[in-house]
Amino acid sequence: MAKEEKIKKGEKGSPSAIGVHHYDASDISVLEGLEPVRRRPGMYIGTTGPEGLHHLIWEIFDNSRDEAMGGFCNDIEVVLLPGNQIRVVDNGRGIPVDIHKKTKVSALETVMTTLHAGGKFGGEGYKVSGGLHGVGASVVNALSIYCKAEVYKDGGRYMQEYSQGKKKSAVKKTGASKLHGTIITFEPDTEIFGNIVFDWMTVVNHIRQQAYLVKGLKISIIDAREWDSGKGMNQDDVFYFRELDLELPSVSFYFEGGLVSLVKYYNKFQKPVQNNIFYVEKEQDNVGVEIALQYVDDITDRIFPFANNIYTGEGGTHVTGFKTALTRTLNTYCKKNEMMKESEGGFTGEDVLEGLTAVISVKLREIQFEGQTKAKLGSMEAQGAVATVFGEAFANFLEENPDEAKSIISKSILALKARKAAKAAKDSVLRKGALEGMTLPGKLADCQSKNAAESELFLVEGDSAGGSAKQGRDRRTQAILPLRGKILNVERARIDKMLASKEVKSLVIAMGTSIGDTFDLEKMRYHKIIIATDADVDGSHISTLLLTLFYRYFRPVVDAGYIYIAQPPLYKIKKGKEISYAYTDEQKIKIIGKSADVSEIQETESPEETEGTEGEEETPEESTKKSNKIHIQRYKGLGEMNPEELWETTMDPANRILKKVMINDAEEANKIFDILMGSEVPPRKSFIQSNAKLAEIDI
Repeated sequence: MAKEEKIKKGEKGSPSAIGVHHYDASDISVLEGLEPVRRRPGMYIGTTGPEGLHHLIWEIFDNSRDEAMGGFCNDIEVVLLPGNQIRVVDNGRGIPVDIHKKTKVSALETVMTTLHAGGKFGGEGYKVSGGLHGVGASVVNALSIYCKAEVYKDGGRYMQEYSQGKKKSAVKKTGASKLHGTIITFEPDTEIFGNIVFDWMTVVNHIRQQAYLVKGLKISIIDAREWDSGKGMNQDDVFYFRELDLELPSVSFYFEGGLVSLVKYYNKFQKPVQNNIFYVEKEQDNVGVEIALQYVDDITDRIFPFANNIYTGEGGTHVTGFKTALTRTLNTYCKKNEMMKESEGGFTGEDVLEGLTAVISVKLREIQFEGQTKAKLGSMEAQGAVATVFGEAFANFLEENPDEAKSIISKSILALKARKAAKAAKDSVLRKGALEGMTLPGKLADCQSKNAAESELFLVEGDSAGGSAKQGRDRRTQAILPLRGKILNVERARIDKMLASKEVKSLVIAMGTSIGDTFDLEKMRYHKIIIATDADVDGSHISTLLLTLFYRYFRPVVDAGYIYIAQPPLYKIKKGKEISYAYTDEQKIKIIGKSADVSEIQETESPEETEGTEGEEETPEESTKKSNKIHIQRYKGLGEMNPEELWETTMDPANRILKKVMINDAEEANKIFDILMGSEVPPRKSFIQSNAKLAEIDI
């Protein structure tokens, strides 16, 4: 038996010697008030980037919208003010201002400064609301350098101000008023969010969606960021900011059609397969279910789920119930009317979703989300309620509208056949790869590293640029795949047709993720895919075609942040022996210098030729004149660069400029791809005419 030895504190092998220190109650941190929110903002708003910044608006807006859902409010105003401030106004009941029995302070102060305090945990404050956790206003307050709550209630006007979640004074009555409602003004804290920029279209698109979901609610949005508040007009003197009658950018929404109007909006640029939009609204087991749908001539699906009017982008139980009922109902109708051969089997969820635009809205009194950002519904009762209500109503719709039913079934049968053909084509590609020992495309110059995190794949336009890129690259981490010509427009192409394209197939095999139902992001061979095309119209078109491919068939790759666009320089500028590169016209002017003599500047679209005649001696005067000459080469394509130039300007991680492709608004991106890459010409023509003035024309 080994001899036991006592190890003294501090000796080798003792707890303190191996990094373990004394641990007792004094080591337990207790964060008071709203300090947890400031310490870990991501837990409450998801991120401190642009998405989290805009989430602050949604939290305050949701409180006003909940008043409207309860029938207590019909007018909301959102204002973007100077100094990064946001002002949200509603004509609801107004936050209570009387003393709260438990906290012994005004209910307004309790709501604004205490986590999990609000009128949404029971009682009769709200029968249905999106703000389950009761943290919305307090979280926004905690993450704001300045916040002010104004309440119009019971004949009076009350106000309280805060900074970083802490009150600056007690709630005070500031005057009398016959109005009723709440005004919340806040300014996000730069300590939390860094550079603060609210995007106008992000705000408009989100709130437009909400206006469709609450019938009879008027919502106004005003961009007053350029408003000069020093002209003697004080927004504190008005309830609605629009009362100032200022000429500012603004938009208002008011819809009576509800979800049917929203489906029409989403399908504005689509060709319908069914003319009559299906709609049902019914309560089942204390769950309010409202659904509208329409099939269009497209190969993608668009499902927009909401729970208590909060967009649940990650789906949840209500979406599961809907998909189950949709597949079962169409299979039952098809079998009953003998519209499909037995050899074809039955529809899968993938078949019946193709070309579908659907809005699913459920309202629950006790609602459960997965995570504070409420991106996924977890309430199990919603699944059964949606499946029952939708299944029964959609079955009746098909029976009562046989022509519509026939169109929908025909669309789904086509999708079924295409799915089987696509699977055969995909299996063929994978089987071929397996027979070849998973051989990578011959024209791919792969990198030596097998670590995807450090590996980069450059998609280069043309063999000429591909040759320069292969010579100039860092062979250890950079792979090159030259693309010949413009790849297939996959916006309306199925997988079987897509994989028949040599260029697309090479890219799919090079990525290593497979495609379709066997796609696996974990098998991605490169964590940077860099689109490197020429700075001209053709190059832009190729970039758009590639982005369409990634968005439609490799969306997880885009969401993971693996897609980039290279920004090659527009100019090479040589002043004597000094060489510089300019990526914009502004940089070119800065490098040349505004005072440069025009006669000293020589612009070319090809590499400058050596001046003088070989063998002739230059006079000192000629040599001085030559050294003062500024040579500007305008690059039209990557192929014009030699390997050294391409490496230095476009491929060297230390110098290059890359644009990361992100999808901030998936629905807006979806709509733009439909317009620009779809088969319908009128919407594309209209889009071009409307946005022509925004285009940067290279003459």
